[in-house]
Amino acid sequence: MAIFTGSAVALVTPFQKDGAVDYDQLHSLVEYHVANKTDAIVICGTTGEASTMTEEEHMEVIRKCVEYVDKRIPVIAGTGSNCTQTAVKLSKEAEEAGADALLVVTPYYNKATQNGLIKHYTMIAEAVNIPIIMYNVPGRTGCNILPATAVKLAKEVKNIVGIKEASGNIAQVVKLAQLADGCIDIYSGNDEQVVPLLSLGGKGVISVTANIIPEDTHDMVAKYLEGDVAGSLALQLKAVNLCDAMFCEVNPIPVKKAVELAGLCSGYVRMPMTEAEPASVEKIKKAMQEYGISLV
Repeated sequence: MAIFTGSAVALVTPFQKDGAVDYDQLHSLVEYHVANKTDAIVICGTTGEASTMTEEEHMEVIRKCVEYVDKRIPVIAGTGSNCTQTAVKLSKEAEEAGADALLVVTPYYNKATQNGLIKHYTMIAEAVNIPIIMYNVPGRTGCNILPATAVKLAKEVKNIVGIKEASGNIAQVVKLAQLADGCIDIYSGNDEQVVPLLSLGGKGVISVTANIIPEDTHDMVAKYLEGDVAGSLALQLKAVNLCDAMFCEVNPIPVKKAVELAGLCSGYVRMPMTEAEPASVEKIKKAMQEYGISLV
């Protein structure tokens, strides 16, 4: 059974002006997503700025999210690292904190061979009892999980059950779907490619844009899986300009500004992220207004 079907929000982490995590706002965001059809929450992923957190902060944010969600929807904790031992440690602690599953990005900067990826993910998976979604985003990590590697891991390691595919390479996803033949759950990691991934047997999306349009992102997947392909496609096409605006600068700078403009939480980012440039802010505002999102 899939960890989730539908839309998982790659949740932003709200910060106070001094950089401290704002747990009151985090609680409000959780309630907002539970009330607006979000099917799962990914906490401490790329969008959550986990790479700027200390390990203590990282785990406290996961613990608080689990507490706030209170088992209403799955909580998927980001626990990846370019150090295998660190990833193992974070993964074990996230399981102890009550996370339902883990999202584990490929090793970044130092990269890995395909054999290295197999050993990396196997070691992490064997250290925990909860399911793992691999996260393939070579544009950020410089490391690509090839389809044959993903399928080998899914077939040989019982709790590696899914992959967030953010390579942007549809041909690679086609090959993955062919080789997998249903042995691994595929989730879109690109908001503009949800319908294409669903057409290849995908289970849903792990979405940045869902931070501001949770209900429509859920409905995009639900309609497709219910057979309303035209309705799903209409939502995908409606969101094109909004998705584009969410990546007009490096993620999560634009979406942090968007949640602020929507009145959902503060938009502070941590260095080395910086505030969105004025031209980007105007693009974000325009896309949100055209979509019909009220600005505060």
